[in-house]
Amino acid sequence: MSTVVDDAASAEFHAFFERHHAELARLAHLLTGEPDAADDLAADALLALWHRWDRVRAAEHPVAYARGVVANLARTRIRSAIRERRRVALFWSGRQERTDGPDVPAVVDVQDALRELPFRKRACVVLRHAFDLSEKDTALALGISVGTVKSQTSKGLAELERRLGHEQLNGQTPRRVRAVGAALDATEGGRR
Repeated sequence: MSTVVDDAASAEFHAFFERHHAELARLAHLLTGEPDAADDLAADALLALWHRWDRVRAAEHPVAYARGVVANLARTRIRSAIRERRRVALFWSGRQERTDGPDVPAVVDVQDALRELPFRKRACVVLRHAFDLSEKDTALALGISVGTVKSQTSKGLAELERRLGHEQLNGQTPRRVRAVGAALDATEGGRR
């Protein structure tokens, strides 16, 4: 009889995987800015979900739970990358080979600007505008309050506008963030 329960849970998880893998990979891509790591992070998140599938399937919002796992894994990956960059910078800081100033492009890509945002602001902006989640669903996914979502989204959009040049955007930042999400959908074969 336990085989029936295991088979049912396995089939249920497989259906969840098929429905949400592409979305979770897209979320990972937008949060980390690393397209190559997106599938790996989504797979790691789904593996973690499988190990806790009884808890996940009993949750009120399993997809929000999954998004939270992806967000946490992305945060860990970003922190690790930052630590690595600091180690490399310390190593190279002793060298005398420095340039007077980097050649800064006139137009900053939205993805580059997103990568520069602190994680929580980036996650709120991405979930609200690229994924069109409500404030409540975003709060559930990140494990924060709705007020924090509102605040971080507003501050994140303002920071993006500042980084991208407010006069060029004319209030179009949310649309540009959605466009980045749509472009990722298109490059991933339209899977969602």
